[in-house]
Amino acid sequence: MREFVVPESANGFRIDLFLTQSCDGYSRSQIRDAVQNDGAEVDGRIIRPSYKVKAGQKVRFRVPPPASDDTVPENIPLDILYEDDGLVVINKPAGMVVHPARGNWTGTLTSALAFRFQSLSDVGGPTRPGIVHRLDRDTSGVIVVAKNNAVHLNLAAQWHDRLVQKEYTAITFGRLDRDRDWIHASIGRHPYQRDKQAIREGHATSKTASTFYEVVERHGRVTRVDVRPKTGRTHQIRVHLAHIGCPILCDRLYGGHSELSRSQIRRLAGTEVATPGVKPTPEGEEILLSRQALHAKALTFTNPQTGKEMTLTAPLPPDLQAVLDLLSSDSSL
Repeated sequence: MREFVVPESANGFRIDLFLTQSCDGYSRSQIRDAVQNDGAEVDGRIIRPSYKVKAGQKVRFRVPPPASDDTVPENIPLDILYEDDGLVVINKPAGMVVHPARGNWTGTLTSALAFRFQSLSDVGGPTRPGIVHRLDRDTSGVIVVAKNNAVHLNLAAQWHDRLVQKEYTAITFGRLDRDRDWIHASIGRHPYQRDKQAIREGHATSKTASTFYEVVERHGRVTRVDVRPKTGRTHQIRVHLAHIGCPILCDRLYGGHSELSRSQIRRLAGTEVATPGVKPTPEGEEILLSRQALHAKALTFTNPQTGKEMTLTAPLPPDLQAVLDLLSSDSSL
């Protein structure tokens, strides 16, 4: 147990921030977890991480045991779009999990980063070195990684304040009546399926969510759209597009096929009435797409070290380009 007296310079600080600055060797997330588990007292009273301390108060803190680092460095190639002393921007491939989690302990982005870089931020804890934000496993594209805590905190503040512009490419199935529009619908945990999110307007656990989309090209019932989410809820783009009747191709959770062959894509785009997932892949036919057709194509943010705005883009990956090429080559669509 360690004890502190809050100085004037820390008056008004959140308790987790005050303790992070007072206890060397621990990230803010580690401190926050310890406080959440009744690890801190202020003037004899157990408090929560959001509590704001006052000068002169006495703080007692049960220091957490050192966390084990479950990130195993692996020599996995990285497609680096940009790098400087404070950050690196990666073009993440589809199929790569960002950080270790249940069922995905190896082959992660953090494993690749740990092998490649000597120093990364530890704000997110030992299993998430450098990770400022995340992409779903089967979403490809731009992801920013921080090399030190100062850069990490600056970038995290930009995300929190919605100063980062995010742009995605999605290929959807369904009829989009409008060429461009906003989707405003609150998102919360699915009531029955733990791995899903759902539209839950007015529910106590739901959060407001807003997504702007714009049609880029139409091929019958298959449409390519540019998507710019204003908020950053889990699975937001996937949930919102499914909500308006246009699920992303091959999005297993929210209404897509598990995989698509050339003939299936043509059938979906054509005039024949089709429902995702109804007809199996013809035996022996080449599978053209086997993951959700969602790509984080661009991020615009302010470089914490230079103060300059920068935009990083990742080209459309071959599998999504192949789908669009197939549709474009069919003059009937």
